[in-house]
Parts: sequence; structure tokens; C-alpha cells
Amino acid sequence: MRRWWCALLALCAASVCLAGSPTLPAEAQAGDLIFRRGTESVSAMVLAIDGGPFSHVGMLVGRPGAWQVVHATPSEVPGRADGVVVDALSFFLDPVRSRGYAVYRVDAPDALRAAAVGEALGQRGTRFRMADPAGTYCTRLVWEAWRRAGVDLEVRFTRLALPLMQGDYLLPTPLSRSPRLRRLALPQDAEG
Repeated sequence: MRRWWCALLALCAASVCLAGSPTLPAEAQAGDLIFRRGTESVSAMVLAIDGGPFSHVGMLVGRPGAWQVVHATPSEVPGRADGVVVDALSFFLDPVRSRGYAVYRVDAPDALRAAAVGEALGQRGTRFRMADPAGTYCTRLVWEAWRRAGVDLEVRFTRLALPLMQGDYLLPTPLSRSPRLRRLALPQDAEG
């Protein structure tokens, strides 16, 4: 009887842990893009300018069960500089930072996918800067990684004329609408 209770308790504890962790589509691959609706003030600004559902994007790296996200971001960790970083998927999608997310498949062969991942990871440490060509920002990071790998995502940049942001910028919605991207169904989409 005691063994049965211990097994039941372990199963319940495991289900609580699994219920709180983010889940990705089974067919997700390294190089796919993961968009989130952020919670910070810069996210509110991006959402207001873009008008879409997402304010931030990164690229999946790693493998199922050990997913990470490479992304360009203002620091989300005290003492860490603004820039291109690699974070665990659970950190990237933590409710403190995310109010929703979606995964988009990039239509490309495996060799180009691996090259794009290498390009994005090679940018680690590059400063996060919106209006400075010496830095990068989230959408530009993933767009350039795929472009350098030989895949044109066929996106359009948006001209902004804001006091501190003058020029052409790639916003999340135009990136998500690339003809080379396809939104993958999340496991919770089927539960609905």
C-alpha cells in the first residue's frame, strides 16, 4: 500500500512540474523562430508601433527536452549586459517575461538550417541596439542569421520617424508574415 501511495505522489509531482513547463510542437527544429508577447515596457512600445500580437522573437537552438533560445534583448538578468544571449526556453517563456508565444517553421533544408543557427549563435555578445548599426535587435538578429545562411525571408522593413528611432526597422508582424514561415500548432492548441 505504501509503495502505491509513493508512486501516486511521484506521478502527481511530475505532472505539476510538466504542467508548468512550456511545450513546443513535436516537429519544432533548431532554427525555427519563437515569438513572444513580452511584459516589459519596451514590449509595450513595440506592440503599440507594430499593432501585432508579438513584441519579441528568438531562434530555437538545441533539441527537444533541452531547447534554448538565442535572442537580442535588453538585459533580463541583473548584471548582464544588453545584447545577444542564449537562454533556456523556460526562462524565455516564463510568465514574468511572456504573455503568450508561437513557433514558426522556417522553410529551409537542414544544411541551411544548421548554418542559420551557427550565424545566430556567432552573434552572442553583440550589443542590443535599435538605432545603432554596430548592434542588433531581435528581429534583425534572426533575419540576418537566415539571410547569411542563404535564405531570403522576403520581409519588409517599416520606416519609423520617432525621436530616438529614425530609419527602417523590421517589426515582428512583418517577419511573422514572411512567405518562408509557417506557424506550427502548439500542443495546447489541440486541447482548446
